[in-house]
Amino acid sequence: MNPLDLLPADLGPRTFALVAGVESYDVSRHWNLRGPARDALRFARWLTGPGEVPPDHVRLLLSPLDDPDSLDWSASAALRALRTTHRPATEANVKTVLFDELPACEGDLLVIFWAGHGYTEPRRGELMLPSADARPGQIRHLNLDSALRWWRTNLVKRELFRYQAALVDACRVDAPRDARWNFGTSDYGGGATVPGRRQFRLYASREGEAAKNDAERGAGRFTEELLAELGERPVREAVSGLADTARSIHRTFLGLRERGEGWQLPQFVVDRDWDACSFLEDDLPGMPPPRAGRLDQAAWDGLGELFEDRDLPRCAYEAYLWAFKAAGCAAPARGGLPGDTLLEVVQDLDERHGGPGGMPLPVPFVRFLGEQGAAGDEPWAARLRDWVRATRDRLGLPALPPPPPPPRRTALHVRLETPPGGEDGFLARMWLRREATEHIWESEGEPVRLDAVRDVLVGQLIAANRALGVDAEAGRPSGAVERIEFHVPYELLDLDFDQWPVPRGPGRRTRPLGVLYQVVVRCPQEREYSGAEWRGKWRWLWAQGGRHPEAVRVVADADAADGLGMELGAGPAPACVLAHTRAGARTAAVVEAVLEGGVPVALWHRGPAPGGPADDLLALLVPAGEDGRPPDPGALDVLALPARVRAVRRAAAVAGAGAPGGDRRQPPGGDRLVLLWDDPDDTLTLRSLA
Repeated sequence: MNPLDLLPADLGPRTFALVAGVESYDVSRHWNLRGPARDALRFARWLTGPGEVPPDHVRLLLSPLDDPDSLDWSASAALRALRTTHRPATEANVKTVLFDELPACEGDLLVIFWAGHGYTEPRRGELMLPSADARPGQIRHLNLDSALRWWRTNLVKRELFRYQAALVDACRVDAPRDARWNFGTSDYGGGATVPGRRQFRLYASREGEAAKNDAERGAGRFTEELLAELGERPVREAVSGLADTARSIHRTFLGLRERGEGWQLPQFVVDRDWDACSFLEDDLPGMPPPRAGRLDQAAWDGLGELFEDRDLPRCAYEAYLWAFKAAGCAAPARGGLPGDTLLEVVQDLDERHGGPGGMPLPVPFVRFLGEQGAAGDEPWAARLRDWVRATRDRLGLPALPPPPPPPRRTALHVRLETPPGGEDGFLARMWLRREATEHIWESEGEPVRLDAVRDVLVGQLIAANRALGVDAEAGRPSGAVERIEFHVPYELLDLDFDQWPVPRGPGRRTRPLGVLYQVVVRCPQEREYSGAEWRGKWRWLWAQGGRHPEAVRVVADADAADGLGMELGAGPAPACVLAHTRAGARTAAVVEAVLEGGVPVALWHRGPAPGGPADDLLALLVPAGEDGRPPDPGALDVLALPARVRAVRRAAAVAGAGAPGGDRRQPPGGDRLVLLWDDPDDTLTLRSLA
């Protein structure tokens, strides 16, 4: 396929660019260098001249050593127009251009050209480009790798900027380890990866190499060769031939190195042309391989087959985090998976350049999936492990530690059904859920009263403890019951199961069940018509690691309208509803909407809500910030809610008993919380008890 066929015919007017040249740095006069501002100006001249890009599509950021007016702006009318619009190359201006101005434009091609200093972050190898306002206490910079990941996501309209090219004339040496130079961390986050976006990156040097700058001529050696290759070609022709341009520059610098006239060697960071075909030649003899680990084509071919038609497994986020730990890297500060498919997640991991030992991050990710993510599918697990073994052997990768074992949690389930004949009482069944499921009691077709169910439950808890050799006063060892889940008809959801008295200690003392155990209610039989939404929201929640700005929705009385259920079920978020409603009828309306919309998790007060602002329910779960700001729903770890609600119930019980250490400032209502926790991955299909 001709790469030109993939590019729009009017690419020049559909091109937008950030062009930056930084010569003067606040951090130290020793950082100053002459040449990058002139290089940026010459690249802007090509873009707006032969490149046919309108000058108002170019954001020019310059911080020259001398007055900007001393630069040569006379080459073209377009360049003279940029003379009045250019801005200093500060971090704020860079971020405004990259994350505010350009994403709002209607374009097909994004071009980033940067000339100046460059440093690689030691652990992850990400390229940090210091801005002019870098200071010793804070080396302000652009994290180019993170910015390019951001540009691949749906935070930029899906149909726009399908092609993105970054051309960087900067060193790629390790950041100074001197404590005086604080680079900090910059991760711009992003949304879901948009398939089909293509990026081309060409750096002036390989990792660990300095880029040559000719101070006498005021020009970077890489920019000189790049502009010579681009010549008078329009941008459409130039970008379609970037692979050939890159190879030609590569050969030129190889000749310079062989003649002892240079040492840098431009590097392709992504070996794909615009038509997604590999264009890399064999490694040049005598050249050390890049330090950063990446997958080869054989590995990608194997993953394409392994991940075809596979949903994200429940442990995908755990595997993602463990990949960074196993490779010796710091995980991204922003939680959640970077994509909606396994291939998108692996693509993100591969673009992060691996660990310091050269381990590509996708390898430990797939290793984790092979151990934990293929439960019940041993053939797929075996294929994943075979891929890891073959990839390690082919790329000469070091051994990997085993992933941590999955957490072992024991839950006691209680199922209640209304008798079909309308008799008093309920049909009941109990089972223990560990690594396997053990049925422990059933009412055998005879309805029983709730107090009888409670007595049996207490007896089963005592028996489970005795089986482990512990008494009621001891701490829970591995395998002890942590959670009690009540599967109940809709009309029993508001029952106070968490307040059932349980014997505790001498003198026939009792404590509420919800203080001693995590107690949740479930209503899976009401999910018949919203099963797809229910499972989709649960998978999305796990993919976010339990936290996301949109995961939690606080619903008040005014929100409890007839269309709330359809609104809640319209997308993967929210996955949790906090119902701060004042009246019982409003609470019931919200719970009905939760079930209709497939929301797996909900929390509300039993009975009328306590007085106070509408965020009191959230305030029980998430402490307010030190500066007094109200709690943020996005800070709530939804997957940890059963344990958090138990802690709130315990704190309420301690405060109510007047015990020392009780928190009197805690908002009221902690002893009347109802937690709906419907996990679709832990729902047994059982015959009716009738």
